[in-house]
Amino acid sequence: MNDWHSWAAIVVFVGAYALIISEKIHRVAVALGGAGLMLAIGATDDVSAFYSEDSGIDWNVIFLLMGMMMIVGVLKKTGMFEYLAIWSVKKAKAKPFRVMAMLVVITAAASALLDNVTTVLLVAPVTLLVCERLALPAAPFLIAEVFASNIGGTATLVGDPPNIIIASRAGLTFNDFLVHLAPLAALLVVVLVALCRVMFRKFFVYDEDRAAEIMDLEEREAIKDPRLLVQGLIVLALVVAGFVLHPVLHYEPSIVALLGAGLLVAVSTAETSEVLSEVEWPTLAFFAGLFIMIGGLIDTGVIDEVSRALADAIGTNELGGSLTLLGASAVLSGVVDNIPYVATMAPITSDLVHSMGGGSDHVMWWALALGADLGGNATAIGASANVVVLGIAERNRQPITFWQFTKYGLIVTVVTVAISLSYVWLRYFALA
Repeated sequence: MNDWHSWAAIVVFVGAYALIISEKIHRVAVALGGAGLMLAIGATDDVSAFYSEDSGIDWNVIFLLMGMMMIVGVLKKTGMFEYLAIWSVKKAKAKPFRVMAMLVVITAAASALLDNVTTVLLVAPVTLLVCERLALPAAPFLIAEVFASNIGGTATLVGDPPNIIIASRAGLTFNDFLVHLAPLAALLVVVLVALCRVMFRKFFVYDEDRAAEIMDLEEREAIKDPRLLVQGLIVLALVVAGFVLHPVLHYEPSIVALLGAGLLVAVSTAETSEVLSEVEWPTLAFFAGLFIMIGGLIDTGVIDEVSRALADAIGTNELGGSLTLLGASAVLSGVVDNIPYVATMAPITSDLVHSMGGGSDHVMWWALALGADLGGNATAIGASANVVVLGIAERNRQPITFWQFTKYGLIVTVVTVAISLSYVWLRYFALA
């Protein structure tokens, strides 16, 4: 890392990160400005930024988001989210904590089958309506759902993009993830519900009058366009099936989402311009800028240097190495997007596993997955779902600040990572 480009890239990234944290300049402007500086100083170039699978914009993420935002935009017109909001509040007897617990469990379960970004795109509109009906601040509920989506996504091969990278590199199956990570993810969801009860307790204000009003509502009356709802649900079911059958069909989630969005717009009466107006364009621009900035760190060798330093620290001690890899991955994934981090660490982890004689029960790979997936909860930009929810909240005039998210995210990350470290030690070493 002797090249001045490496140090310049670090300065640009750290400066941009500091500005995002300070919130003195809008995060989209910072991300795009940082991307421009990375290109200007030669840390990356147009070929790497726009065409490289390793260090460029992850178009699969961008188009997955765009496709699902379009589908959600059509579903909004049907009244489906109002229906679900009234139904969920009535099931929880309009008690705020019960509502949050229900939404957290639903989000975590859905994130295990869908990717976590798709899940929050579907759950967030319901949450906003629930909070509006109960006169509650939406931020705590949305933040809790982000945590749930990242934890739930840990459970399966398709739940979080880093898991797909790890599965491909290590030759792991969908069932392998279910056996090794799903039990821990289920435990962590229970822990999250308990943490939410403590962290957000001051927001659980019960309004008897509003509760009575909602309990008297008939949720079926919220459906505005039954025909469009049927069309939307059929397309959504096909899209979900496409996601779940990824190991068989080999269609990227982005392709499935775009095909679904195109089909829904084609067969429905929804105006294309109205559907496109529902796309969170600032969020997509933020992701593009962030990918380019991280790409600058990859192209100049900064991330590779950090990864190799981690590998040197691990050595051939499987127990110490697994715990170190899990903890360090959690820290790094809170700062940089976990997709390029895992893509960089995968070959290094493979070499480590080989040097240890194959490792026991793929423990190094599970450590990498847990650290990368759970570490995303640490900060407001630690994972894709976090950024998407911040964009939705801002668009609905319920902005969530960087520190508002991060002060809770750090607590959740420390607790869940500590439990995961204990789980790895007990399952693969102490009780092996």
